[in-house]
Formats: sequence, structure tokens, C-alpha cells
Amino acid sequence: MMQMQVQDHVQTALDFLEASDREFAAGDTMQASEKLWGAASHAVIAVAEDRNWDHGSHRALKNAVIRLAVEQDDPLIETRFAFAEKFHINFYYNTMEDWEIERDRPHVHEFVRRVIGLVSESANG
Repeated sequence: MMQMQVQDHVQTALDFLEASDREFAAGDTMQASEKLWGAASHAVIAVAEDRNWDHGSHRALKNAVIRLAVEQDDPLIETRFAFAEKFHINFYYNTMEDWEIERDRPHVHEFVRRVIGLVSESANG
């Protein structure tokens, strides 16, 4: 039962990544930003559920990311999550410049791929 929930969050993260790309292409940067944030947060929820870590608030998600960065000895996990948080803020305030969006989007994509990869490792291990 738990594994199904983990896989649902993995799929949701991937779906949101694709949706964000479509929204950015259509010029809707606010919706695209929120979907990019959604992809990152669902990736974290998947790994947190997989490891039985708390993920019930933004603070809990951030703490899970920090814990994951330490566990993997990979500070880029935490750094890339901060890029995702910028997109979350952009959804509310539309403060990011076009060049900033283009520069920062790949970091969130890489974050999602990295975290989802860790879910798979844990599920198969």
C-alpha cells in the first residue's frame, strides 16, 4: 500500500514537470512556476514516504531535503530545492525575470530527476 503511494507521487512529479514545460511554452509563467514547484514537492514527498519521514508541511519538506542532502553527501540537493522554492514564490508574486526562469528551470528538473532516482534506489534496495 505504501509503495503505491510513493509511486503515485513519483508519477505526479513527472506529470507536473511535463505540464510546467507546456505552460512555459504557452507563456503562462505563473502556472508553469507552480507546476514546477509541484514537481519538486511531490518528488520530496515520494522520497519522504519511502523513508517514513515527515512531509506534512513546507518546513517538513525542507527538512526532508536537508536530511536527504546529508544522507547522500550532496549539497546540490538542497541548493536545487531552493530554486524550486523560487518558482513557488513566483506563482504568487510573478517576480522572476524571463532570463532567470530560463536559467533556473533546469536546476529544478535535475532536482526532480535526482530525488526520484533515490526513491527507486530505496524501493529496490
